[in-house]
Amino acid sequence: MGAAQIQSLISILGAAFMLAGVGGVGWLGFNELRLRSIRRGRLQAAGGASFGGASRPRDANSGLGGQLLGQIRRLGQQSAVRDPAKLSVLRSRLMQAGFYNREAPVIYLGVRAASLAVATLGVILILPLVAGGKGNLVGVAVAAVLALGAILGPDQVLKIRRTKREREYSDGFPDLLDLLVASVEAGLSLDAAVTRVTEELARRYPSLTVHLRFLVLELRAGKSRKDAWSAFADRLGIDDARQLSTMLRQAEEMGTSLGDTLTVFSQDMRSKRMLRAEEKALALSAKLTVPLILFIFPCLLGSLMLPAAARLMKVFGHH
Repeated sequence: MGAAQIQSLISILGAAFMLAGVGGVGWLGFNELRLRSIRRGRLQAAGGASFGGASRPRDANSGLGGQLLGQIRRLGQQSAVRDPAKLSVLRSRLMQAGFYNREAPVIYLGVRAASLAVATLGVILILPLVAGGKGNLVGVAVAAVLALGAILGPDQVLKIRRTKREREYSDGFPDLLDLLVASVEAGLSLDAAVTRVTEELARRYPSLTVHLRFLVLELRAGKSRKDAWSAFADRLGIDDARQLSTMLRQAEEMGTSLGDTLTVFSQDMRSKRMLRAEEKALALSAKLTVPLILFIFPCLLGSLMLPAAARLMKVFGHH
């Protein structure tokens, strides 16, 4: 019995170390992507660095962390060489999740490969420890958790970040349309209106503002308005942006009034936002049914039945 408990304790400790290793590798990779995105944004906000005699900034990830990130990049480059066709799709997913760095796909693939390697090592170390004792199910469960964490963990992180940003995009798009309508009706061109709206939305919707700045830079670089708005819609990944891109393209091709078109589209966006709010309000009663049944109803039933049960116990106790 003591040997079985020791084996179970060893398996639990090994699982904890392996999970910590997988989480550490994933956190290090995504933290590197986040730091690079922040550094790039600061450089762009400052007007860019000089290329002449400017000194090269110190690498914040030098030392052991830098070596580990170098290994992750090598693993990612090997994965990218094996399957280069998925790089464009992966880059689009990473941009929708908020990773705009050029090396983001390579680092992401390296994190996935490193997580799989750490999980495989953990499974190899854990399974022999519990092979002969009563902790077989614990070892199998730990191995399954490690495998699922390594396979699905990075994708789930991207999905969570993408869902959070899409919610911000959906909330901020009606405000974006209202400000665009006000700016265009005030006499500004569409490109100048986008620049003005970007400054106004910087604090309220920072993630949406990043994509608007990309749009402004593409328009200033000479990219056609149709292609720039299409790329903007692809980066956001929401239906409202795609509809706006299609509407602007049709307005430009048919020569219709841009102010009237944006006004109608803005009213439609406000109506959709109100419908989404009403839908959430109507769904609240159905969502509250399960907590009411599981938590509130038993407490209410107990408070009503306990006095009667106490009286019955007194009556039967006297008899």
